[in-house]
Amino acid sequence: MSMSNTLPAEIYRNRHLILKLAKNDLKTRFAGSYLGLVWAFVQPVVSVLIYWLVFGHGLKSGQSLDVPFLVYLVSGIVPWFYFQEVMSAGTATLLEYSYLVKKVVFNIRVLPVVKAFSALFVHLFFVLVALFVAALNGFLPGIFLIQLPYYYFCMLVFVLGLVYTTCSVVVFFRDMSQIVNIALQFGIWSIPIMFDIRSFEHISWLFRINPMYYVVTGYRDAIYGNRWFFERGFETLYFWIWAIAVFVLGNAIFRKLRVHFADVL
Repeated sequence: MSMSNTLPAEIYRNRHLILKLAKNDLKTRFAGSYLGLVWAFVQPVVSVLIYWLVFGHGLKSGQSLDVPFLVYLVSGIVPWFYFQEVMSAGTATLLEYSYLVKKVVFNIRVLPVVKAFSALFVHLFFVLVALFVAALNGFLPGIFLIQLPYYYFCMLVFVLGLVYTTCSVVVFFRDMSQIVNIALQFGIWSIPIMFDIRSFEHISWLFRINPMYYVVTGYRDAIYGNRWFFERGFETLYFWIWAIAVFVLGNAIFRKLRVHFADVL
């Protein structure tokens, strides 16, 4: 494959179209409801409040933490919300934009990227919320915050690789959407978002093998943990092996199946 056909090159060439589609996607997602885009922010906020009350106050999950539980919770759940949104919306993107898939001249490879960019608008807002919550608790933004774009890029590569696989398969196997939703319900418990991993020290490896553990921990390191990504040498290597493998495999599956999309849709 030539450099001009790589995904970064295609994203750059179609950047204006991607941005336009992403904005339209965000607007139309809640079209017809009275509160409109407000719902994109309300649901995550309500989820955080419930987790905070149940785990922070009810189950006292934050007693062993070195930071207030709310800071720990918000800084960890913000990247998960993004990952969850891109996985859910991205899986159905070819079905949603079937009219574009059938157009020979349209580069359908950018459609999953549209969902990733659409979710980014809300993600940036919640990153600011996480920084605000941390600042209120005495953790002011520092030099380590410059790592956030890096950890976002890590998550983007990983989730796009997964979405290229799921959006390709769901065209032929519609139950894939339900499988993804179930996997996401399980996934939030497979990384330490609502609990301290030190409480499960004897099985901590089960949480660490999830590539999203690297991203969630990275967001915490950037917001309040004061640790550089290169200090996590083995974890960084482990994550990128997984992320690159998933991305390459996802793109290969997409290229293999794309010739049949228009016929099935």
